[in-house]
Amino acid sequence: MTFEKIISLLPYEPPFLFVDELHEVDKEGISGSYTYHESAYFYEGHFKNNPVTPGVILTETMAQIGLVAYGIYLLSLTSKNLNLTNTKIALVSTEMSFYIPVYPNEKVKVVSKKEYFRMNKLKCHVEMFNEKEELVCRGKIAGMMKL
Repeated sequence: MTFEKIISLLPYEPPFLFVDELHEVDKEGISGSYTYHESAYFYEGHFKNNPVTPGVILTETMAQIGLVAYGIYLLSLTSKNLNLTNTKIALVSTEMSFYIPVYPNEKVKVVSKKEYFRMNKLKCHVEMFNEKEELVCRGKIAGMMKL
């Protein structure tokens, strides 16, 4: 499955799509990136005169790349005839630690490593890095996939 196909199957669209590109994907993990543009709706008021990307948006970006896109890829391996357009993915838990802020126009890279995928439940260790390769945040994200 191509990176473009995986992105097209994500259940999001702008302004809530936080995946620009995928770099690598295999049975053990996935990586991808996103740039937070200064015109994004969430910078207005967060914070006055000092816009910072909200932690919930960072977490969502990590979930979209590191769990949902990855889950679509893993499901595609199980069946060539699987109708992935009807797949529902529910985030069931996160455990995040944040280290440094992300500002408007910054590009981040998300790296996700599978902990397990069984009975349609996926759990991953996910990290986000800025362009200087500094660790922005990390955590565990788990979700259920319903076909």
